[in-house]
Amino acid sequence: MKTVAIVGTGLIGASFGMALRKAGFEGAILGVSSAPAIADAVAAGAIDRGLPPEEALPQADLVYLSQTIGRILDSLRHLDPLLKPGALVTDAGSTKCEIVDTARQHISRAQFLGGHPMAGKEKRGAAAGDADLFLGRPWALTPDEPSELETPAAREFRGWLRRMGARVLVMDADEHDRMVSLTSHLPQLASTALASTLEDLLGGERDLPAGPGLTDATRLALSAYELWRDILATNSDHIDRALAAYIQKLEHLRENLRTRQLQEEFDHAARFAGRLRGTV
Repeated sequence: MKTVAIVGTGLIGASFGMALRKAGFEGAILGVSSAPAIADAVAAGAIDRGLPPEEALPQADLVYLSQTIGRILDSLRHLDPLLKPGALVTDAGSTKCEIVDTARQHISRAQFLGGHPMAGKEKRGAAAGDADLFLGRPWALTPDEPSELETPAAREFRGWLRRMGARVLVMDADEHDRMVSLTSHLPQLASTALASTLEDLLGGERDLPAGPGLTDATRLALSAYELWRDILATNSDHIDRALAAYIQKLEHLRENLRTRQLQEEFDHAARFAGRLRGTV
């Protein structure tokens, strides 16, 4: 792998370029994005230079699509004629089924391997890029067949992910989307619903009797709808089931405010929270 093209040089794309450099990649890193985004990515040391897609993609051994899901889908429908034969195309999309299906239909000159780095920040743009963003974080890969992980390009890409410090997870695209509906999309919507409810009930108050617990619980509510619109639209079935289970649990809590059954729920919840934090 001598040349990498990062399509979309925002937070994740820029962090990918920075992480590659820190891991020892010495080849060319090209950026495909808007002029301001390219300028920020060059300034951050994430890419060497920006080029239009018709110049960058034919050179690239690895094409990394780090855009919103809608733009990834659009790119997949149009980039095949520009690809270097034998190149690897991967992505950073937070849902996988629709992306993998679209790639299967439109990519023929190169290999596609769906990916999802499970890392991020509330801040956006290359200026917030971080070479250690993926350190210790899961990076899901969603091949159609196990053999897709064993091509020379895929093996080299997996090697770079390990050198970045990411924890590579391999799973089916639908299983990925089911899991992230519970571990990522449900927490986002729960935080959004909590903050929106409190804005309705307390929006006029300025001196709230609130501690750090409320700040922690509403952190995800700072996320922009523009980043979540495509995620929610492309994983709606799994998210609907996750919300139904969560609503049922909330109803159970409401019905048992005066009973000892709530102790069981607190204990049940504490076990999961402790396991998530590595304390249990």
